[in-house]
Amino acid sequence: MKFEKEVIKTGLEKKLLVKYGKKISEGQDFEIYDALSQTIMEEIGGSWKETKDLYNNGREAFYFSAEYLMGRAFSNNLINLGVYEGVKELLEELNIDINKIESAESDAGLGNGGLGRLAACFIESMATLNLPGTGYGIRYKFGMFRQQFEDGFQVEYPDNWLKYGDPWSLRKDRDKVEVRFNKDESVMAVPYDTPIIGYGTNNINTLRLWQAEPVEELNLGEFNEQHYVEAMKEKNEAENISRVLYPNDDTNEGKKLRLKQQYFFTSASLQDIIKKFKLKHGTDFSMLPDFTSIQLNDTHPVVAIPELMRILIDVEGLLWSDAWEIVSKTFAYTNHTILSEALEKWYTELFKEVLPRIYNIIVRIHVQFQELLEEKYPADLGRRMSMAIVDEDTNLIHMAWLAIYGSYAVNGVAALHTEILKNAELKDWYELYPERFQNKTNGVTQRRWLLKSNPELSALITELIGDNWAIDLSELKKLETYVTDEKILNRFLDIKNTKKEQLAKFIKGNTGVDVDTDSIFDIQVKRLHEYKRQILNIFHIMDLYNRIKENPGMKITPKTYIFGAKAASGYFRAKGIIKLINEVAKTVNNDTDVAGRIKVVFVENYNISPAELIFPAADVSEQISTAGKEASGTGNMKFMMNGAPTLGTLDGANVEIVEEAGIENNFIFGMKVEDIIELKKSGYNPTKVMNETKGLKKVMDQLIDGTYSDGDTGMFKELYDALLVGASWHAPDHYFVLQDFEDYRTVRESIDGAFEDRLGWAKKAWMNISNAGKFTSDRTIAQYAKEIWKIEGKRI
Repeated sequence: MKFEKEVIKTGLEKKLLVKYGKKISEGQDFEIYDALSQTIMEEIGGSWKETKDLYNNGREAFYFSAEYLMGRAFSNNLINLGVYEGVKELLEELNIDINKIESAESDAGLGNGGLGRLAACFIESMATLNLPGTGYGIRYKFGMFRQQFEDGFQVEYPDNWLKYGDPWSLRKDRDKVEVRFNKDESVMAVPYDTPIIGYGTNNINTLRLWQAEPVEELNLGEFNEQHYVEAMKEKNEAENISRVLYPNDDTNEGKKLRLKQQYFFTSASLQDIIKKFKLKHGTDFSMLPDFTSIQLNDTHPVVAIPELMRILIDVEGLLWSDAWEIVSKTFAYTNHTILSEALEKWYTELFKEVLPRIYNIIVRIHVQFQELLEEKYPADLGRRMSMAIVDEDTNLIHMAWLAIYGSYAVNGVAALHTEILKNAELKDWYELYPERFQNKTNGVTQRRWLLKSNPELSALITELIGDNWAIDLSELKKLETYVTDEKILNRFLDIKNTKKEQLAKFIKGNTGVDVDTDSIFDIQVKRLHEYKRQILNIFHIMDLYNRIKENPGMKITPKTYIFGAKAASGYFRAKGIIKLINEVAKTVNNDTDVAGRIKVVFVENYNISPAELIFPAADVSEQISTAGKEASGTGNMKFMMNGAPTLGTLDGANVEIVEEAGIENNFIFGMKVEDIIELKKSGYNPTKVMNETKGLKKVMDQLIDGTYSDGDTGMFKELYDALLVGASWHAPDHYFVLQDFEDYRTVRESIDGAFEDRLGWAKKAWMNISNAGKFTSDRTIAQYAKEIWKIEGKRI
């Protein structure tokens, strides 16, 4: 987009006058943001249309994801269009602070962590690489939730990100479709299109999100009978489908809603794809795989496989065998987890009730697959049963099994993760379909996570090696030549301090806590889950605090421990960990014995906007999941490219980060995957480990002796029991928190000396930046395009 100041100014004036009846000088921050965004939307309309026309007759990739954690669009779009500085100068001339305009935008809360943020990075990289691609998902009215801490407890409030509308999306009523669950229930799916703007290109891809609406807005008969609740029942039930991201599903009704959500967006998306295919190619559906590749982002959209079978058989009249041939050549599946409990399963009765026709199709797919297995493994009943798509003993439908059988490609998201899938978790499947399995190590877009969030470091990098790194992150390797340049390293340290000051200001406003910017900013921000082991982090802080209390003269390098995380609304244990962190923070931060030495901060309502401040300010990147449990991680990559060494286990993409940047420039601790396997074989006794590890029993006892209050909820006793007793569904300390504690403490505390050697520390950080090139989503998407989707870039 060519920046023309007067065109933008005129558009801004017109939008403000028409929509708000105001002059520019009278506009509020949000009104100016809204009007300016709409002006930009009009300016890019031609390129958006040209891109769609360009992609019209070729092969295209369609990305199906239940979440897209997009964050704010305004600045990112201006940067990618190459007009940010021009708009900033225009606003300055109008006495408007662009930072206030940026802050007026709500975060698009359409995701809950790595999965959703990855999807956002991927579709941005597809646009940057000029790859024909469309993202499909749900336009949730409310994000997952707005997190508040009340007496240290997580409390969930609606995240109404659409309260004032969204200038970056366009409603497309002409493309709405009906989604039918059973003979008595259907809803309308209405698409909203958002432009996905690539960096340095005229191509503009599309994210199409579906909003659920009733077939009939009002039952007038019921209304006239004064049955007002019944009159609105259909509307309310329909809108519930796209109302909230990941509704609590610890009841049957919650599970039904989740299943409806998954079917809703996959059915609508497939109907959309088929309609466009027919317009371009007619009804020869044998050609569908030649023009269409659908990537299933985890198991949430796997119901698309039987849904496409339904469309081809019931609607288009194909034979079963012909339909299956087409379906199995159309879908590709990304596995994002090693946790068996996260491999989605549905009870057959619930599935049958919500989606009876789809259930029948899944059963037929199951029978077909069992016939194939019986032919291949006639004497191995155990294998055939373990691979059953419909498990008749448990009455569960295994969506991951359906995904692998119904897809032509299956990929893991880090080298270690993929090897674990092939050799352990999905070993039987790999032996059956070795040609389908691939690795695609995740990546993140440097446009948002370096160029936008860290302009100070970006400017230094560009000064040293030019600006091509924004589209070719491997260029960062050239920075290695400066690793012994003290002048450059000191400039980097100055930039890091600036970013820490910016974060400290945000923390003060968010939490009320003053933090020392000369302290080590030790940061763990990610979804709250047991396997990510935030509890290991807080246990070490409890132990360190205990030791300072016992020895008030103890010398340590000042540290600020920063957390950010949301726990799923029905995840009691994760909420207990949040409460524990907040209780420890309250105690530590108000104790004069530790003043100036340690602070604990839990950022409230962690999402993309605070993340853009947090990653550039970090000194230490906490990536401490149990080895073999984190599929990849993407926060580790954002920290790395902003110059924070990793403190972590050899898990997920940490393995590859260490390979690229050097183990000497990171801090690795804990058991490896093979160590855990051996420990399980020999027998693991967490109580024995606790008793033999100095200080650990005291930390554990403090969960139950009243040192820290859980408000009589039983949360801390439940954590204690999970670690030492276990539960019906898991063994004691099944994520080996206690086993890894000692090594974690030792390695973590070795950071003090390393950090105090300021130039030595800067070298470690600089080597991480210099070797971050592999971890761009551009590289990942280029591999998907070449090796799975078979598409090539096209440029208008």
